[in-house]
Amino acid sequence: MSISIRQEEEKDFKIVEYMTREAFWDLYKPGCDEHLVLHKIRKVPAFVKELDLVACEEDRIVGNVIYSKAKVVNKENREFEVLCMGPIAVLPSYQKQGIGSLLMDHSLEKARQLGHKAIIIFGNPDYYQRFGFRNACEYNIQTSTGENFDAFMALELYDGSLQGISGKFYADEVFETKAEELEEFEKGFPHKVKHVTETQLQ
Repeated sequence: MSISIRQEEEKDFKIVEYMTREAFWDLYKPGCDEHLVLHKIRKVPAFVKELDLVACEEDRIVGNVIYSKAKVVNKENREFEVLCMGPIAVLPSYQKQGIGSLLMDHSLEKARQLGHKAIIIFGNPDYYQRFGFRNACEYNIQTSTGENFDAFMALELYDGSLQGISGKFYADEVFETKAEELEEFEKGFPHKVKHVTETQLQ
């Protein structure tokens, strides 16, 4: 399987949203809203167009990663720009074949070339630690509500790039979705049944 990576184009938008919906459906909750978040990110000033990348097998899009600008605000109310990664998605039939890793490696290198300092994410530590992500508490960075937990991670894009940067992390408000907003957006996609898994009930 030969996979190429390129920047997403406007003609890809609906295809990528459909793929993201397939990748996240029923994964963390009944249905998903990641495809709506993706749709919204492309329309806000925080969107980093150069880091909106698709993975393709020949002409078929099988993966996508997108980044947005975020900030860390310290106790003196000083703001530091960082990146927020996600959503990242791979078409279900292409998962566990290294495509997500290809997208991560390619986008991290491109983010370095563009001069960004660091990336902060909420994700699976077992997966993202392989790319160098560490618990954000190691950099004295907390969530916007002052919390730290295993899934809240940060990555320096070069040695010491987070030195002198500490405080609370704020992603763009584009990640906040409303039920009625999602319901309206869903009308543009084929009907899918939502399921509740045992882990979601715990």
